[in-house]
Amino acid sequence: MKSLYETTVINTGGRQGAVYSEDNIFYLDVAKPKALGGDATTATNPEQLFAAGYSACFNSALEMVLEQDGVVVEKSEVKATIALVGDKDHGGVKLSAKLEVRIWGLDDGKKKEYVHKAHQHCPYSKAVKDSIEVEIVVL
Repeated sequence: MKSLYETTVINTGGRQGAVYSEDNIFYLDVAKPKALGGDATTATNPEQLFAAGYSACFNSALEMVLEQDGVVVEKSEVKATIALVGDKDHGGVKLSAKLEVRIWGLDDGKKKEYVHKAHQHCPYSKAVKDSIEVEIVVL
């Protein structure tokens, strides 16, 4: 299948290193969060990067399905919370996600309908389907 877009990011040093793009447009230091034994820091971590990507992608999918149906809203917001949780089946830890979606200017029934449609279209939702628990709350 032909790629519509691709990007490459490189990591050195794992959770105590850096992530950067080959074109040097993107560069961030990464560090273990304090909850995982790291020091207090302003560096990011993989879970924050995933939350940023998932929230932006889901909100874009939401805007797309609204636009396809000619529905105009005041604004939308997606808050993604990514957690590391214990993995009882395989040991270690695994990811879980919670998406809190707000849409201003749409009635509650329609909000749920469009959030469901967005979940079906979002590439991140498709990628994690059946592999991590995703809770979606429509506010």
